[in-house]
Amino acid sequence: MQEKIQNPQTDERQAKASPATIGVAAAVTVAVLVGFWFLFQPMHGRRAALVQETVNLKMSPAEEEYARKIEIGNLALSRAENFLHQEVTILNGELYNGGTEPVVALSLTTEFLDDMNQVVLRETRRVLGTTEVALAPGARRTFEISFEHVPNVWNMQAPAIRISYLQLPAHKQ
Repeated sequence: MQEKIQNPQTDERQAKASPATIGVAAAVTVAVLVGFWFLFQPMHGRRAALVQETVNLKMSPAEEEYARKIEIGNLALSRAENFLHQEVTILNGELYNGGTEPVVALSLTTEFLDDMNQVVLRETRRVLGTTEVALAPGARRTFEISFEHVPNVWNMQAPAIRISYLQLPAHKQ
């Protein structure tokens, strides 16, 4: 009868590799789960920081006055599907600087209403001032804002839009 000859060092290596293999597998599993969490989490959490940053900014009296010279027009709403097969509402529009100074940064607050004219969604987004050049006097610039989760009770009318933050070059921090 033949016996299998086993090398005692092989058994030790297998025993030693087992905890390492488990550790690597656990680390890979955690990395995959974290990746899926970032990929599939709602955008609200990621936007909250940007919205909070914009909301806390205050305009000077001169900037508040100048905001009246900015026109928001050519608004158009459309719907599209993103890569996760979710329906996204897209607001396209145009900014016109009717004043005499360039605008360095600008944030808009958009409010979607229901049939009773109650706000069902309010979001503030920066549409100018991240990497673009300033909006020169007399210039026009288009913008696009995407909304992933517009409530079903929205009245399907154009949202109310207002300037919530404006920055002129003299007041740039």
